[in-house]
Amino acid sequence: MPLRVELKPFERIVIGDSVIVNSNTRARFIVEGDAPILRERDTVTAETADTPAKRLYLCVQTMYLKNDAIRYRASYLACMGDLDSAMPGVARLVEAVDRHVTAGALYKALKEIRALIEREDSAAVQAEAVP
Repeated sequence: MPLRVELKPFERIVIGDSVIVNSNTRARFIVEGDAPILRERDTVTAETADTPAKRLYLCVQTMYLKNDAIRYRASYLACMGDLDSAMPGVARLVEAVDRHVTAGALYKALKEIRALIEREDSAAVQAEAVP
């Protein structure tokens, strides 16, 4: 099933190893095929991966965009261990991520990790509020 994409002016989208940058007007296009696609706003860079959940996201994002889960398996397992140590109360979400990764549904895993990142951010805000 083709994917319909609409980009705002100067918005970026990652398709596999390539980054497409829109011009100064809105653009619509259709992507046919099974290429891994992420909007720039849904990506994490090495510089912004500063928490265990974001490092896990970066790892799974790389697995997804490179279409090579096996190569990054050791890094993935290390990130899962770090996340489990840092956030022991989110076992159900971590299990969901692992089920998706094991099944090869990496995009679904990224969606689950976004929920972990939101929870991590909320915990950080609450920790800063406590004197």
